[in-house]
Amino acid sequence: MSSDTLKKRKAKVIRSDGGTPETKRGRGEGDQEVRVYNEEVELEGRDPEQDYVLYKSTCDSLAKLMAEIQELKANGAKEGSEEVEEKLRQGCVHFITLKKLNRLAHMRLKKGRDQTHEAKQKVDVLHLQLQNLLYEVMHLQKEIGKCLEFKSQHEEIELVSVDDFLRDAPAEISRPHLTKDDPHQLTLARLDWELEQRKRLAEQYKSSLCSKEKILKGIELKKEYLGSLQPGLHAIMQASLPVQEYLSMPFERVQKQAEVARHLPPPLYVLFVQANAYGQACDKNLSVSISGDVDEAKALSRPPEDSQDDESDSDAEEEQQNTKRRRATVGVQLDDKRKEMLKRHPLSLCIDLKCKDGSVLHLFFYYLMNLNILTVKTKVSASADLSGAVSAGELLNSESLLNCLYASDHGQETPNPANRYQFDKVGIITFADYVSQLGHPYNWVQCLGGLQFSSDRPQAEGACSSLSASHMEATMKLLRGRLQSRLALHKQFGSLEHSIVPVSSECQHLFPAKVVSRLARWTMMSHQDFLELHFVQHVAKAGLVKETDLFFMAIVERGTARLQAAVVLNPRYPEITPLFSLSLLWKGERSGRSDDNLRAMESEVNVFRSELQGPRPGLQLLTNQIQRLCVCLDVYLETESQVCDGSEGPREFPREKMCLRTARYKFVYDYIVKKIYI
Repeated sequence: MSSDTLKKRKAKVIRSDGGTPETKRGRGEGDQEVRVYNEEVELEGRDPEQDYVLYKSTCDSLAKLMAEIQELKANGAKEGSEEVEEKLRQGCVHFITLKKLNRLAHMRLKKGRDQTHEAKQKVDVLHLQLQNLLYEVMHLQKEIGKCLEFKSQHEEIELVSVDDFLRDAPAEISRPHLTKDDPHQLTLARLDWELEQRKRLAEQYKSSLCSKEKILKGIELKKEYLGSLQPGLHAIMQASLPVQEYLSMPFERVQKQAEVARHLPPPLYVLFVQANAYGQACDKNLSVSISGDVDEAKALSRPPEDSQDDESDSDAEEEQQNTKRRRATVGVQLDDKRKEMLKRHPLSLCIDLKCKDGSVLHLFFYYLMNLNILTVKTKVSASADLSGAVSAGELLNSESLLNCLYASDHGQETPNPANRYQFDKVGIITFADYVSQLGHPYNWVQCLGGLQFSSDRPQAEGACSSLSASHMEATMKLLRGRLQSRLALHKQFGSLEHSIVPVSSECQHLFPAKVVSRLARWTMMSHQDFLELHFVQHVAKAGLVKETDLFFMAIVERGTARLQAAVVLNPRYPEITPLFSLSLLWKGERSGRSDDNLRAMESEVNVFRSELQGPRPGLQLLTNQIQRLCVCLDVYLETESQVCDGSEGPREFPREKMCLRTARYKFVYDYIVKKIYI
């Protein structure tokens, strides 16, 4: 048999990526046998881990062959030599293996994605079916709820009792032979009797309306007569108003306030009388007014009427109301009890303190009836725009404006010891949670209302006028001083935020004409941010910082030197001097705890209050302290650079001020205390 015949009969393999897994046989030209090769069938029988091992070994073998070919060429083997060609053929076989493994990997990936997609479709179908079922369940539950909540209209009608119905109703309506044993017939009969009674009452109502119209006509005639007198009386009252204003005797307004003041609770009444008396005698810029619901206050002061009804009737009414009213939960009952305990009197008192610049401090006083304490809320009406300074946001905050008006009086807890036991009954942990809603119960507010809760002296019943009078003048001066100091600080902060230290003409003599150091930044910070500063820890440990204080950061710069000053501003400023803590960033970092010179600068700013406060009441104290700090930094940098750097040549901080002494003693900054500037 010839070789051509053998070639014709040799099996032919056709690669196919799809199709049936079986081998197809057919007859073509020369009776050639055809076999189909399917990689998907082969893929199902192959192990991915073995393919991975084969891939690794093939890559290693290929790398080894490349190295051998390179070595042969390096040894002088020619390009077409047998050894090189053999290595290349083996490399081609490895490349074919890698291509096959790559196809198998892509086929596995496609198969996995298809399986994942089919599983997701099944899950989506099941999820959609679940949502449909849940929607049907919800719809059925709503329908069931509607059916259960259905109420007939006859249930809302208050029918007469069964005994009264059987006694009063005629026999043709009551039908005792049917209604005694049949509740349904009894209800129908009672409804018929109710209809008959309402028809009869409707006729009586019509007749009463006719008589009412006749009476109203007579009343209208009398009103017309009285109305004709009203214009004349009103004209007389209006004609007398200019005379009242000219003589500063507003009788009409005072009379109206006196009528309303009769319904004030005792503490507010004492405060009203004493504030009016102090305003008339000592302070013409103080005004007092009463606001609130007078009718509700009258209802509170009216004694309860005695009930003359029978006890049996009242018990029956309570039972009927209880059956209709839904029983409240324990939480709702506690909320109602808390609201009742914290209830304010319907009338409140407003005291307006007016300053010379036109700014007004509004004080709103409230009385908590069940707690027997007074609370106060504040509001400031400034004569100028106060929206410029960002760091002054907390200065006129109504929640903290009056904090520590007297020492340690924060107004967060009730001063009445009896309230603690009342709070325990209704689950109130602390009164501070309700301060923003009800106001602050400061101790001085209780004194102004004549209330005293001191432990060493029992409180007299009612409010004490003498106690209110003894605190009135001092408290009003403190309130006006607090407003003036906060307004002055607000104005100063606006300049400080623009890196300008305002120094009044009265205080110019305290500082040299030229100050090189400048205020670079002035910002406000929280109590927590202040405590995180490393150079203020000794101040916090000494107890000189409280949460009620205001905290600021001042940055003073000159050249490469940067001085940080953490400022603690007490609410009682300027009575309490602001406290400065310093940290200098120049040739390293140093603070008052590690450097005697900075400690001397701190004492120069913090200690000499009498020199820096300026004209009374000392509203320039803070800005003078900042200006003094700039001066101290100038002197420190000029003298320190001279001492530290003995070399000749231009210095970073040339000496522009002459001091009597340039030497620094231990723990004493002598050249700052005794200095003359030229």
